[in-house]
Amino acid sequence: MEPLTTTYPLKNSVPKARVIVVFLSVFLCTTILCLLQLRFFKPKIKDFYSFEVKDSRGRNISLEKYRGKATLVVNVASYCQNTDKNYIALQELHREFGPSHFTVLAFPCNQFGESEPSSSQEIESFAKGNYGVTFPVFHKIKILGSEADPAFKFLIDSSKKEPRWNFWKYLVSPEGKVVKFWRPEEPVQSIKPEVAALIRQIIMKKREDL
Repeated sequence: MEPLTTTYPLKNSVPKARVIVVFLSVFLCTTILCLLQLRFFKPKIKDFYSFEVKDSRGRNISLEKYRGKATLVVNVASYCQNTDKNYIALQELHREFGPSHFTVLAFPCNQFGESEPSSSQEIESFAKGNYGVTFPVFHKIKILGSEADPAFKFLIDSSKKEPRWNFWKYLVSPEGKVVKFWRPEEPVQSIKPEVAALIRQIIMKKREDL
C-alpha cells in the first residue's frame, strides 16, 4: 500500500493576501487624492501681503515685507487734475505716520484718461523729483479687465469697489485685510483718523507681546 499523504491548506495565506491588497488599494487611492488636491485645489491667497508685485525696475517684490504695518494703497497718475494735491497730501501722510507702522504704496496706472503714459522708472523719478515722495512707487500696472494685477484685484474684490479714476485709496490692515476705501475727491485729511486708529492697535499689540 502506498503511504497516505495529507496536504494541509495554508490557512493564513489567503487572509494575508487580502490584507495586502486592501492596504495597497488604500495607499493608491490616498496618493491619487493627494495629487488631485495639489493639482486642482491649490490654497487660495488669503490677504494682500501674500502677493508679489514688481518694483519700478521690474524686479519681483513680496508684499510680505509690509505685513504688520497699516498700508494705504493708491493707483497714481502723473498727468491728472488730482496729481498735485494727492501726491503732496500722500507724502505728508507718509511722513507723519511712517515708516515704522505705516506706508503708502503707489501703483501707477494708465487706464484712466491715459494720464500715466511714461515708463515705470520715469514715473518714479517724476514723483520723487516733483513731490519728494519717500514711499514706494511700483511698476505700472493695469487694475481693470482681464489683465488686472492680482494684488490690486484682491483690493477690488474685497472692498466690492472698483476704481473709476486715478487716486482711489484702499487702507489695508496689518493682517492684509481691506479696512476702508476713499474716492479721489475725498480729502486725504479724512484718512488720518483711520490710519491713527490702526497704528494704535499695532503699538498696543506689540506692548502686549512683550
